Amino acid sequence: MAKGKFYVVWVGRQPGVYTSWGECQEQINKFDDAKFKSYESRSEAEEAYRGGWKKHWGQGGAGAKSASGASKTGSGQFRRKTAGSEEEPGEIDYDSLSVDVGTSGNPGPVEYKGVDTRTGEVIFAVGPVKKGTNNLGEFLAIVHALALLKQQGSSKTVYSDSMNALKWVKQKNVSTTLPRDASTEEIWGMVDRAVRWLQTNTYSNKVLKWQTKLWGEIKADYGRK
Repeated sequence: MAKGKFYVVWVGRQPGVYTSWGECQEQINKFDDAKFKSYESRSEAEEAYRGGWKKHWGQGGAGAKSASGASKTGSGQFRRKTAGSEEEPGEIDYDSLSVDVGTSGNPGPVEYKGVDTRTGEVIFAVGPVKKGTNNLGEFLAIVHALALLKQQGSSKTVYSDSMNALKWVKQKNVSTTLPRDASTEEIWGMVDRAVRWLQTNTYSNKVLKWQTKLWGEIKADYGRK
């Protein structure tokens, strides 16, 4: 727990103002749609509690929680609960790009985009490519974001919700059962170029997993689930 913080629980097992993250967790863990927030002073916390969550929740401090134990933190940022820990986890880096893929069948037509995590503004969009997979689209989106940010001289973080794509980026290669044939020639050409880029370039950007269960859908989500 950050020293001196106070935690408002508007919706939880027992609403109120708490002086430790552990006490707050007792009220909100596994409580669907819990609403809570952290403040630097007791007076701020008590005023916010009296004002109700509709006025204050999501506007700064610790906020929403899902059934899985998520929390929303400072400046509308979410924090992730670390297993076995009473400390507040890290925050979303809103000075970042979030990427996601849209598919129609898997394999099937693939498109992807990158958006500003804070505003949702679309920064780039590609496709649809005739035939590919969800993971290959995610991989391409991450590499596209990294290449664009390097070109811009930006150290922004990149978020993806695909564990496989994140692993492939780290390994600088892909592992997929999608065959190489006439129907997949376009996506494989893109993947091969992305792999070469990773193998011949360096970058300082963090490439992180978007915690969907804790934070909600990634900002670049196509809404096709």
